[in-house]
Amino acid sequence: MNILLAKMLSHADPSQVAGLSRFFKTGPGQYGEGDKFLGIKVPVTRAVVKGCWRQLGFSELEECIVSVYHEVRLAALLALVEIFQHAGKRGRQEKGQELREACVEFYLAHTDRINNWDLVDLSCYPLLGEWLLDRDRTLLYELARNCKTIWEQRIGIVSTMTFIRHGQLEDTFAISDILLHHPHDLIHKAVGWLLREAGKRDKAALEAWLEPRFRTMPRTMLRYAIERFPEHERKEWLECGKSKGI
Repeated sequence: MNILLAKMLSHADPSQVAGLSRFFKTGPGQYGEGDKFLGIKVPVTRAVVKGCWRQLGFSELEECIVSVYHEVRLAALLALVEIFQHAGKRGRQEKGQELREACVEFYLAHTDRINNWDLVDLSCYPLLGEWLLDRDRTLLYELARNCKTIWEQRIGIVSTMTFIRHGQLEDTFAISDILLHHPHDLIHKAVGWLLREAGKRDKAALEAWLEPRFRTMPRTMLRYAIERFPEHERKEWLECGKSKGI
């Protein structure tokens, strides 16, 4: 029996389905078109995962990650993150590394199922970003340039959150350049969010990156990037950008 799947199905709440479907834009032509929901809020999903992730193997995660239900896919990803983060804490270190690598391979093999912003944002940087912290990061640049889905591109930029938290900002700025003129609002928001986080670490570095770009970058991206600036500075950046028609 797949305990994660069984527990998730037992928490289904039909009264929440319509609201979640609207929130995650599942209507015709929207970014989450056709996705299905059980009506389970994220705190409940987290509690379910917390209670059973130790009992799961990759076969159970596979069954959940391919589910038609959004929350079951999220549960699989959160469980994968738990397994990854705890690997090596007990037992031999080399076995832990093997398990962590297997988690990364599983993640990358299922990016087609990581198909909404919450699925990306709650899984990519504590897993993929952490794995790449002391490794070559070419993969993230490839994901950012890959136009197959906006979700892989979002993984490319959001995974850099881990680097930011370690004071490493270069990849965030470089991948932001790749996505600077992306047509989708969800990428504008993601890039702006990560730029804002980089700016919290080094405001001068963010300003230096913005200066040659802010007049032509998407306005939503700029708003997110300068959100933590003092109000008078935000107004100056936005007014200058507005005068140039961004």
